[in-house]
Amino acid sequence: MKYANKIDMVNLIDKSAEELHLKINMHYHLMIAMLEQRPDNKNMKELFLPSCYHKESRLKEAIEETIDVLEQTRMAFKSKKLEILRKKLTQVLIKSG
Repeated sequence: MKYANKIDMVNLIDKSAEELHLKINMHYHLMIAMLEQRPDNKNMKELFLPSCYHKESRLKEAIEETIDVLEQTRMAFKSKKLEILRKKLTQVLIKSG
């Protein structure tokens, strides 16, 4: 086996172990929430889909920041395309909840 392939395999094993660790944490927090009898929709989503939840949060934050910048520069750059983009991004955030 070539050296590069060994590195790839080690990286793959590391990623797999990291995913297993996330799933173990998910189950731990789910059990705690169930024992405390207070899970809500947001907590459940974060518990079942932790990596997706955090990615989604970062994407929403980036979209919100982009909308803010477009809003702040609206008068400086009177562009119909930028206005349409700002409105589309706002709709995406509204629809995503």
